[in-house]
This record gives sequence, structure tokens and C-alpha cells, in this order.
Amino acid sequence: MLADKDRIFTNLYGYQSWHIDAAMARGDWDDTKALMARGQDAIIDDVKASGLRGRGGAGFPTGMKWSFMPKEPKPGKPNFLVINADESEPGSCKDREIIRHDPHKLIEGALIAGFAMRARAAYIYIRGEYIREAQVLFAAVREAYDKGFLGKNACGSGYDFDVFVHRGAGAYICGEETAMLESLEGHKGQPRLKPPFPAGAGLYGCPTTVNNVESIAVVPTILRRGPAWFASIGRPKNEGTKLFQISGHVNKPCVVEEAMSIPFRELIDKHCGGIRGGWDNLLAVIPGGSSVPLVPAAQIIDCPMDFDALKDLKSGLGTAAVIVMDKSTDVVRAISRLSYFYKHESCGQCTPCREGTGWMWRVMERLRTGEAEIEEIDTLEEVTKQVEGHTICALGDAAAWPIQGLIRHFRPELERRIVERRGELSFAQAAE
Repeated sequence: MLADKDRIFTNLYGYQSWHIDAAMARGDWDDTKALMARGQDAIIDDVKASGLRGRGGAGFPTGMKWSFMPKEPKPGKPNFLVINADESEPGSCKDREIIRHDPHKLIEGALIAGFAMRARAAYIYIRGEYIREAQVLFAAVREAYDKGFLGKNACGSGYDFDVFVHRGAGAYICGEETAMLESLEGHKGQPRLKPPFPAGAGLYGCPTTVNNVESIAVVPTILRRGPAWFASIGRPKNEGTKLFQISGHVNKPCVVEEAMSIPFRELIDKHCGGIRGGWDNLLAVIPGGSSVPLVPAAQIIDCPMDFDALKDLKSGLGTAAVIVMDKSTDVVRAISRLSYFYKHESCGQCTPCREGTGWMWRVMERLRTGEAEIEEIDTLEEVTKQVEGHTICALGDAAAWPIQGLIRHFRPELERRIVERRGELSFAQAAE
């Protein structure tokens, strides 16, 4: 359980103003010059020591990612920081709360992270549907410029740094880092082949690091309070605080900052008023946004909510978008609906994804109604393995994993529908 004194996002619910004066009263922009004066390598070392792992889904160590950037940019090839505020994963809604109510944490974090990586500028790529959030972000960036915190001699540090806000056009695929870079450059949002990786050739062919909003927004607080403080929260290799977005069949859906590794039961009881209809009514949980496999009730109830514990359950923490499903849920229909989403959002570049996502959705629809053969369940699982890991980006994996989780944990339900449908047809034929 996280103590109030350890909360980073103190205006998560917007009880106070998001404007810069209120943000400074909460501790943002507090002697940022002194933080930068520690030195670029020292900042990266502190972020490494804190144990911060990327909050966008993959959980890659943030400090290590920063260290991949060239320490001496070549002439005409400046370093860039790109911040992923696309947040199109169904169930995810944490970054919008940061941008809406605490944007200066993100902007100050962009300056410090950009400075540490020798970046010339930061580009914040915000989801097109986030209209009010984008308005807040544009205004907050303007406030930071007006105060002298950005631009020439940012915060009086002697370092020049710009922040640009770019609005997306509503494509899920642009949440993938290289598709985002393509979109920023004005091209169609399609993932790039790797290598080269963005740290070698990213935005405009220059060295680039792409980080999630939450990953960047927590950095100033980590530096002010010290990496040991952040590392003291959560289990080893799963350190720090985390924004959980809990939706579905709980009594009080919410976005809440909690300690990593908090048990699922404690998270739901403390912040959501429990499961709708009581704990015996819990069916399954999607713990990290729609792309990770669901976990049945018995396995997740006492599970620590962190990267490694959920990986052990063959699922993942992802963005910590916790989707709770009680026993009223048609779980096959729910996964079929997610299959349709990934079919719709595939960019069509890779054959396994372009063809496989549509094929998987069509089979899922037939399994939903029972108009299939039992052998097709194994065929569907085989196809998910042929899609998984065989595409340029992870959208193919994201389309395959929810179906794999359904077959792994709810195969009897799939078979029941087929048998019942077959029985209904036999009864109808006998009646004729």
C-alpha cells in the first residue's frame, strides 16, 4: 500500500489547477537548474539506480534505454526525445490524466530526460481523440516557454531545448514507436523494420529515444527524492509507483497511483470497493490492457500486480489497464470483440497480420455462436502461433495473445457452445 507522502502525481484527480503557478506550488520546476547541474551521465545513472522500467507496456529499463543514445551527436544529426502520448490501448487511460491535470510533470521530465540524452528537442505525440488534453498540453508548453523554462538557456542551465506537441490522427498503430516516427515525419503510420533501431536512426534519421508519458513524468520526482526512495517501493526489479486504470465490473472504477507489486485483491478492495456482486462473482481479469492474455479469477486474486508476477501467469502488466470481468460476462464475445479491434487497426504491411487478424476474428465469431467444429479450436490456436512473432511490430502478438489466453483458460466454454449448437440443430432436424 502506497503512503500519501510517496505519491508522485498529487493532482491526479484535478482538485487543483493544472496551470504552472499551481504546479510550482506542488513542487514542479523546483530548481530544475540544480537537477541538470548534476550532469547528464549522473542523471542517467540515477534513473538506472531507481529501477524505473518503461510504463508504456514493455517494461524495458528506462535508464538503460537512455544510455543507448550517442554521447556526442554528429553534426546535422541531433538527438531527439519522442514521448508516446498516443495511448490507444483499450482500457488504458492513465496518460490522459497526467496530461489533463499534471502536464508540467511531463514537460519538466521532458527537459531533464532530453538534457540527459543530449537531445535537441522533445516531440510529444498525443492521441488525436484527446482534444481537451491537447489544448491543456499546448497551453502548458506555452507557459513553460513564457517562464523561460524551455527554449534558449532552459531554466538558466545554459542548455537549449524545445518541446513540440504533435496531434495524431486516430491510428492505434501509431502507438508503436517506429510507426509514430513515420507519422511525425508526415508519412503513413507504418512500423519500420529493425535494425536500425531508433537510437541509431530514428526521427528524421537521427538518434531517437521513444518513452511513455508516465516514464518521463516520474523522472523529476525520482531525482529530487533520490533513486533509493523509488527503488524501496515494490518488489526487486519491479520498483516504484504505478498508475493503475481499473475498469469493468468493480463498484468504483478509477485511475489510482499505487505501489508496484500490490496484491490484486488489495488493489480492488482498497480503491474500487470490491468486485460487483462480491469476490465469488469474479470470472477473469485482463491485467494490462486488451493486448495481454486474460487471467482467471483463481490465479489472479492474490497475485502481485507487477511485471514479473503477471509474466509468470503467462500474461503481463502492460500499461496496468486492469479490465475486470464478472460472471455475467460473455467472455468469448469479449475476446471476439478485441479480435475485431486488432483486425481493424492492422496497418496491413505484414501478411501474417493483414490476413491473420481477419481470419482469427472470423473464426472467433463462429466460436461465439457455436457454428464451428471442435477441431477448429486447435487450428485457431495454431494460427495465433503463426502470427505471433512473425510481424514487423507487436500488433500481431497483441491480436494473438487474447485468443491464446481464452483457449488456455476457457476451452470448455468454447466446446460447450459448439456441442449445444450441434444439439439444437439435431433437435430441430428431429422436429421436422
